[in-house]
Amino acid sequence: MLGINRKLEELQRNGDFIKVGLVGAGQMGRGMISQIESMAGMRVVITADIQIDNVTNAYMKSGVLPGEIIETNEMEKASTAVQEGKVVATTDAQLVTSLPEVDVVVDATGVPNIGAKIAWDTILNRKHIVMLNVEADVTVGVILKKMADASGVVYTGSAGDEPGAIMELFDFADALGFEVVALGKGKNNPLNLNANPDTAAEEAARKGASPKMLASFQDGTKTMVEMTAVANATGFLPDQPGMHGFVSDVKGLPEIFRLKSEGGEINNKQIVEYINGIAPGVFAIIASEKEEVNHELEYLSMGEGPNYVLYRPYHLTSLETPISIARAHIYNEATIAPWHGLQAETVTVAKVDLTAGDYLDSIGGFTVYGHILTAQDAYDQNALPLGLVDKNVRLKQNIKKGEIISYADIEQTKDSTIWRLRRMQDETFKAQTKKAVSIKA
Repeated sequence: MLGINRKLEELQRNGDFIKVGLVGAGQMGRGMISQIESMAGMRVVITADIQIDNVTNAYMKSGVLPGEIIETNEMEKASTAVQEGKVVATTDAQLVTSLPEVDVVVDATGVPNIGAKIAWDTILNRKHIVMLNVEADVTVGVILKKMADASGVVYTGSAGDEPGAIMELFDFADALGFEVVALGKGKNNPLNLNANPDTAAEEAARKGASPKMLASFQDGTKTMVEMTAVANATGFLPDQPGMHGFVSDVKGLPEIFRLKSEGGEINNKQIVEYINGIAPGVFAIIASEKEEVNHELEYLSMGEGPNYVLYRPYHLTSLETPISIARAHIYNEATIAPWHGLQAETVTVAKVDLTAGDYLDSIGGFTVYGHILTAQDAYDQNALPLGLVDKNVRLKQNIKKGEIISYADIEQTKDSTIWRLRRMQDETFKAQTKKAVSIKA
């Protein structure tokens, strides 16, 4: 099997290329467009965003000439433009998912409900879907994968996102027959459960980032969501609710991830975890029972055992997404997907005292944050998945700061795609997992 670079070069030599459709021209989308414009055998032929200027600016910054960018919401005009070698800017996401010329769609919106709808529409149109939207994936990825499998297309998370980067380490170690003790990532900033767009505004302005997005990193939600995706892909579980959040450098990881009975700090093996002190890297803790394997690992300066750390000190977010696009199109493979079904859940916790009648906002907002539980614990507590939270969810009773919000605590004032998919997911897998929660619209 040729490497992806050589396969892409082969496509280009043969006058062909992978035609990518993108929804979301924010920071991630813009970076991806520019990266792909530097590549052989691939192009983002159509991009949708609610602000059309975001799309045209993204294309121009990538080197596309203004005269080569066609603004339209019309199918025929968009098809003609792509066939003529031009690119399309649109405000209509459904045009991206339905355009016949598109091979692979990428969701870079970051909004769970929008991402769920994009994935649904893409799969119905029998195209591969790459999710730069882990929040949607951990909420309804199990049913979306089942739909994609039935449709003969690939549903996948993205290379470059931390779950995808972790999965690469896991696949490498697992294929070689190592025991994988733990999988994890570094957290970029100290955990601050009180973070909100106001408290994050100054730092966000310095970094040119969204205050809401930054708040979702600071309050731990993004970390919980990412490790939920890893859990659903591998079957590994959080060692305790919310994980431990150990403080360590890379060198100290092998000792931490020994069982408490063996002098370490964990209760179980095959766990997901995050570490303060090794960001922006990801890691896998591995072990072997074979004397000769351990001897060679020590000879290779991997440490004295019994645990060893595989560490990747970078992840390039959407700049790596083209790898997942190519794997899906060329090899019909996913980078990461919920192969093990619903193993963990990121549930909804009150960020402040909330009052009956209050509407919840969304991820990175003022009212809630995410907390990882095993799927069984989430089911036992009837906990509300964080990906279902939006402006149409209203509290029926008072909730204290730090309390998990349950389905019984809320009412949904307007239905949405992600709620419908979650109901379908729970019903579809109820018989085999016995973990489904009945959601009443």
